[in-house]
Amino acid sequence: MRLNTRYTFLLWALLVPVITLWADDYPTVNPVVTFTNSEGETSTDFAYTGSAPVKASCVANPENTTGWDGYYEWRIYHDTEETPYIIRYEQDTELEFTQSGTHRIVLYAKFTKDGEVQEFLTDDSPVTVTISESQLQMPNAFSPNGDGINDIYKAKSGYQSLIEFHGYIFNRWGQKLFEWRDPADGWDGTYKGKPVKDGVYFCLVKAKGADGKEYNIKRDVNLLRGYIENQTNSGQ
Repeated sequence: MRLNTRYTFLLWALLVPVITLWADDYPTVNPVVTFTNSEGETSTDFAYTGSAPVKASCVANPENTTGWDGYYEWRIYHDTEETPYIIRYEQDTELEFTQSGTHRIVLYAKFTKDGEVQEFLTDDSPVTVTISESQLQMPNAFSPNGDGINDIYKAKSGYQSLIEFHGYIFNRWGQKLFEWRDPADGWDGTYKGKPVKDGVYFCLVKAKGADGKEYNIKRDVNLLRGYIENQTNSGQ
């Protein structure tokens, strides 16, 4: 019996799409990590380098999972360590990095259906987070005269990777005039809403870096605005 070649072609043409659709039905993941630094700036990338603290929003982005049971692990490694120091058993997770060094974010995902298993592991191309060593210096003078230059007493520019910060300002009698907890903020030279007199004040800053370094800075601060007459309750 001779085979009908037209029927054979039609049968092949019908079978090919069925096979292709069946392959496309397998689940997959497309992980995305979005970083938010201490200034509130966001970025989505495979690598982050900067100051601590930094937050990471990790999203697995699974596809074609209908009928499949999903299992997820976000594994976080530090430097060259082979054992993760954090494992999150959820599809999407939020992380915060406060320790200096390089961290690797690896996603492991497994999907099962009717005894069939599909696995994914991103350890060959992990997302990396590199946190710099801490730095902190405080100035010894400022001039809160409203000219827009050095009007606020605060940490010198270049501070980085601070996970704790607490600053205090005292007058010469030990009276606390001001305190703050963000190195980006500082003292404007007032007490109870009124400018204090020119003179020498005392600053105490206690802070901790992402690298474990602890800061205990004590120093005199020269306020050089110019003497203001008829002040009451100035704190000087």
